Amino acid sequence: MTRARKLEVGEAAPDFTLPDQEGRPFRLRELRGHAVVLFFYPRAGTSG
Repeated sequence: MTRARKLEVGEAAPDFTLPDQEGRPFRLRELRGHAVVLFFYPRAGTSG
């Protein structure tokens, strides 16, 4: 497994795939050219 590293300001995020709210896979690269805000939070802070 590759260890994650901290990105520098202005550096492009690496592509990744996560399920959307319907469970379908969604790739970050599908939003290339658009402004994107990513918000990650611990599972303990959710109802799921």
